[in-house]
This record gives sequence, structure tokens and C-alpha cells, in this order.
Amino acid sequence: MIIDNPVLPGTYPDPTICRVGDDYWLVTSTFAYVPGLPVFHSRDLVHWEQVGHVVDRDGMVDLSGATTSGGMYAPTLRHHDGVFYLVCTLVSNAGGARGGNFVVTATDPAGPWSDPVWWEGGGIDPSLFFDDDGRVWAHGTRLAEHPEWDSQTEVWLRALDPETLQLTGPEHILWTGAVRGAVWAEGPHLYTKDGTYYLLASEGGTDFHHALSVARSATVEGPYEGNKGNPVLTHRHLGRGEPVVGVGHADLVEGPDGSWWAVLLGMRTYGGYHYNLGRETFLVPVEWQDGWPVFAPGQGRVPQQVDVPFASPVAVGAPQHVTAGVVRPDDVRWTAMRRPPSAVASPSSDGAGWDLRVQPATLADLGTPTFLGVRQQHQDVDVRAVVQVTGLADGETAGVVVRQSEKDHATLGVTRTGDAYTVRAVHRRGGVDTVLGEAPAGVVDGAVTLGVSARGQDYALVVETPGVPGAARTVAVADGRTLDSVAAGGFTGVWLGVYATSHGTPSTSVVTVGSFAYTPY
Repeated sequence: MIIDNPVLPGTYPDPTICRVGDDYWLVTSTFAYVPGLPVFHSRDLVHWEQVGHVVDRDGMVDLSGATTSGGMYAPTLRHHDGVFYLVCTLVSNAGGARGGNFVVTATDPAGPWSDPVWWEGGGIDPSLFFDDDGRVWAHGTRLAEHPEWDSQTEVWLRALDPETLQLTGPEHILWTGAVRGAVWAEGPHLYTKDGTYYLLASEGGTDFHHALSVARSATVEGPYEGNKGNPVLTHRHLGRGEPVVGVGHADLVEGPDGSWWAVLLGMRTYGGYHYNLGRETFLVPVEWQDGWPVFAPGQGRVPQQVDVPFASPVAVGAPQHVTAGVVRPDDVRWTAMRRPPSAVASPSSDGAGWDLRVQPATLADLGTPTFLGVRQQHQDVDVRAVVQVTGLADGETAGVVVRQSEKDHATLGVTRTGDAYTVRAVHRRGGVDTVLGEAPAGVVDGAVTLGVSARGQDYALVVETPGVPGAARTVAVADGRTLDSVAAGGFTGVWLGVYATSHGTPSTSVVTVGSFAYTPY
């Protein structure tokens, strides 16, 4: 079966994968979005169904004060003796909030997962390796203690106590990078094949210079020799005009038929060197030649289409993991900031929409603003939200948002002033708000339809009168080239969603979003 890459479009970066019998399980990073660390299931590496999240309840991790690109980084998922293990880095931006590496466990990857067990130290991007002799090894990346160049990192290895899940025993330094001068040898994973240990790592940072390198050793503690062909996969030599850039951060998996595959991240550029859909999950075939893994043999690049012979056209899930149309509250794609959606909203009485609790926090704040969103997964897409605005108090606002971060987003909000309602388009860029346009809202029976129509890098912010076909008005068009991580910094793509705020004033208001539809164009 020929399938399109990526297999998970939208911001699903740092994929990690393991196989148990005929089942594949995959998890990706989510940074400060909650619920966090989505868990996907597949039988054929192509059709993926999201079955839950690892971090899905208050109190598991403390994301208070974390910026959008803080939070949960680079998980690793492994399975051993009936138990799933996940290790991850929590990057905290707030003083006093706990950060570092943690491990959680579950007997069912759909959850529930245990509370975290924290490790002391260890840097970032932790991973686990269960050796054939029963030993368990933890490894990760940190800045080199004695660097030869700026941002040189080292991959460390220590034993893990399987009972306490704590690091134990002496430390071994396995790797400091394949290419001299390359920064951030990160995302390390260990594997064994035919009695040889393999270390897979990424170098060059997670943008244009991202690259995969591999080393091997006769013993898990090393020493490791690098592949003479390193980097074994990169797109940096293809230039910025390549359709997919920044490929790296891979994890390997062996299929039941003995075939090998890699999942990895990459970014699809459009409208110039911009990737609003963020870092996505791609699938690449792997072959073993002369004792080394060869990624995308015969091509040497991430293919736009992949032949997966054992893929089923009728498997559960969708190759593109997208449900077009109304996104109901029980859809697993919904996320909030730093706390679960239940902290800011409840499903509406008919189960079709959300009751948003209007709060003082705005989208620019590092708290938990009233925001719910889904990843943008298509370059061209229409989003429409029917908002009952009569629940707003004077001076309060509710609407739709194209969200990159606290400092960079575009909103179309309805603000109440007495009995009048005004719709206003605002583009926040680098922390500075600019009003792009405003108009009377055209509220009918207390409701107004607000929307975003993305066509490439143009994000039209539109208002419609409910029940009046063809009555859409474009209030303004936001420039999407300012809303990706190339322009704004950070590690995430765009989220499309709804929000409400009282602009710093205490409030008890509730605004109902009757429906929210995501429709690829």
C-alpha cells in the first residue's frame, strides 16, 4: 500500500515507538499543551488511532509558568514484561516549579499512567534500553562537562533499578557527536541487533541542520564507533527549498515480518521557509547493510510517499489521523494550556459544544487562560465556531484564535459593550497587539459564527450571521508567515481554537460554543 507522508500531520514531534506483538504504540511531545503526550495505536504503521494521553490529569506534572515551548519534551516509550515505560523531560520556566526527567508506567498504554518518578540530573531527552541479559539502562543528553565547542553535548548511560525506577551505578559517556562542531547530539536511543549495540542520535539542532547519526559497540557501555557515512539521514544539504526540512529525532522499530522502520520528525515548508503545521511525524523504511542501518535505501531522503506492503486499507484509524467536520468535546484532539480542558470549560448540555468559563487571564498570560484548541493539520482549512455571546458581561470577549504562542497569535473576538457587540481582529506579534479590523458582530438570537479560513499563509478571520448562507464577511487577513516558529521562535506549530477573557477583571460569566468545525479545504 502506497501512503503519503507524514503519517501524523500537524504538531506531533519527537515520535517514539515500540511494538508489542502485532500492535504498534507511538507517543509524541506536547510541550505546555494538556492533556499531554498523546498515545497512538496502529496495526500497520499507517493507520493510527489516538487512544489517550500519558499526562491526562491535574497534578501529574507542574506546568505553571511554562511557555508554550516549555513543558514536556522528547518522550521515549518502551515495553518490558507486560509493563509500558515512558520517560520524558519536563522543561519548567517558573521558579520553584519542578523540572527534569521523569518516568511513568502503565499496563495499558491507553492509561491510566502512574504518577511520575523523578530522576536527579540527567539533562534532557531521556531513553530506556532493556538488555537481553535483564539489565535496564537509562541514557540521555546533556551539555558536555568539558566541551570542545559551544553547545557540544554528551550522551550518558547509567543502570536503572527496575524496582525503584531510580538511576544507579557508575556513569558512562557514550558519545559526544559524530561531526566536529555539530551541536546538540540529542534524542539518543539504544538498540541491539545480532549481538551488537547501536546508538542512534540526532545532531545540529531541530531546525534546518537536523541530522541523524549512528554508532555501534560490542558492549552497551562502549566504546562506540561512528558510522563512516554519518550523518546517515539529513536534508540540510538539499537547501531550504526542499518540501520537507529538519528531519531527525528518529526511533526504530522492527515489524513482525522482520522489516525495520523509523519514525522521525520533519517540517513541510510553504509560503517560503515557514512551517506553520509544526514538526510532524514521518515514516521511513530502514534496511541493514554491512552491519549498519540504512534509512530510505535507494533514496537517502524522507520520501513523500512510502510503500508499506503489510498496510491494510481497512484498518482502524485514518492514514492522516484527521476527522473532518464538527469536533465534539469528547474528541481526543482538544487541548488546553498547562492544565486539562476541564480547568476552563465543560461540555455543553447537548454534548455538541463547550461552556467556556470566562476568566481574567488573556491569551498573552502564562497562567491557564480560557482556551481550547486543536492542531492545524492542513495548509488549507476552514474553522467555524458558533458562539452564544449573550453570556458575556460588559467588556468581556470571546472568539476564535490562530495560536502560535503567548506572544504571537491572531484573534477574532466579540466584545460586549452594553447591548452592542463588536467583532475585532487583533494580531499579536512579538508581544505587541495590532488591531487589523473591526465591525458590528451581527448577532442573531444571541449567536454569531466566527471563523478562520486558512489558504496557505493567509489566515482570513471571518464572521457569519447564523442562518444566513453566504453572508460571511472577512474582517481581516493575518499573515501566517509571522505565526510559525521560524518567525516567532519555539518548537510548536499552529493551534486553531476558541477563547474567552474578561481582560483582568473577575468574572462569573459562561459563554457557550455551540459547535466547532474543522474542515480541510
